[in-house]
Amino acid sequence: MTPGAALLLMGPTGAGKTDLAIGLAERFPLEIVSVDAAMVYRGMDIGTAKPSQELLARAPHHLIDLIDPIESYSAARFLADAEVATKAIRARGHTPLFVGGTMLYFRTLQRGLARLPDADPELRARLDARAAREGWPALHAQLAEVDPQAASRIHPHDAQRIQRALEVYELTGTPLSALHSAAPEAEAPLRHWLKLALAPADRNVLHQRIARRFDQMLEGGLIDEVHRLHARGDLDLHKSSIRAVGYRQLWPHVRGDVPRSAAVQAAIVATRQLAKRQLTWLRAESGVSWLDSEDRGRYTRALEQVTSAVAGGNPVTGYAVP
Repeated sequence: MTPGAALLLMGPTGAGKTDLAIGLAERFPLEIVSVDAAMVYRGMDIGTAKPSQELLARAPHHLIDLIDPIESYSAARFLADAEVATKAIRARGHTPLFVGGTMLYFRTLQRGLARLPDADPELRARLDARAAREGWPALHAQLAEVDPQAASRIHPHDAQRIQRALEVYELTGTPLSALHSAAPEAEAPLRHWLKLALAPADRNVLHQRIARRFDQMLEGGLIDEVHRLHARGDLDLHKSSIRAVGYRQLWPHVRGDVPRSAAVQAAIVATRQLAKRQLTWLRAESGVSWLDSEDRGRYTRALEQVTSAVAGGNPVTGYAVP
């Protein structure tokens, strides 16, 4: 494979990326680097669908269990951590295989990090106060006016991302999406990559997979995991960790404010919405080879893609974008 190359395995939540990645890592000299904004948190294992200890023994993952849930994580920190991991992997003569669903992090890998203004506590306090009066959907509507591209990728109740997008616009007068698009290529740590996207061709199949996986998380003790986090007493819905999909919807239930059935349904709906946003991001990516997660030949097709890349050939595009 071209020196400095990397493999990107992207896809919506619940598509089966981990199993495919482990299969590839066992076949080629690859090391898996997690591209997931929630797997970085220790003690948040079930709801983030972290690989089991058995799977980690087969194929160790970089960039999971990095920090405590009380801490914050950012694209800038991910980029720094990814660069460290990439150097170590290449020093061993291996190639990094970046796997996950946090599309902002994938973009950061490829395009570098935009130079954004620091947080402004006074401005954030004003935005918080306004949101308390009008609700975050109202601020999302304002964002749609000044930065429709960013608004299309941010959920109307995603307080953290709405706040940051409006903050950047007010401080710079430039939409956040425009600043990201202008990020200098020179800052990107990767130069050559094979981009694979794994997703069902049928959106209904993805919805079924999401519901089935969430049921498995519940059977595996997800609510007990959220209870343990709540019992710490130092976490709340203002923390990035607890705003992760699934945890955010179950948090009111463990507080005793929402019935279990309503919280579970809200979590499934939120996960579907996340998957939709991830697919929106992926459709905008160029040079992606799509693999149908329901195709029994997906592993063989992925092997062909990677073999072609290792040999210096050009990967063949997969099925049509869903």
